[in-house]
Amino acid sequence: LQEGLQQGLQQGLQQGLQEGLQQGLQQGEVGLIIRLLERRLGAIEPDIQIQISQLSSEQLENLGEAVLNFTTPEDLIDWLSDGND
Repeated sequence: LQEGLQQGLQQGLQQGLQEGLQQGLQQGEVGLIIRLLERRLGAIEPDIQIQISQLSSEQLENLGEAVLNFTTPEDLIDWLSDGND
């Protein structure tokens, strides 16, 4: 019984660490993309920043590539409105 509890605890800790790492990486991606957008387009409205922070990792990668083609803030708004692909 004690061995089972210990194994369960260890698995729980491992899963928690993995999820924490993933969340930290995603927050880092969000921060980097917002900085890139601000350098390219100027200040990004807080509500747009919130939208960006809610994107999946795949969507963040796509946005990171799309930033290179943006010339106006409207390009970002259009990208977010078009389903983030």
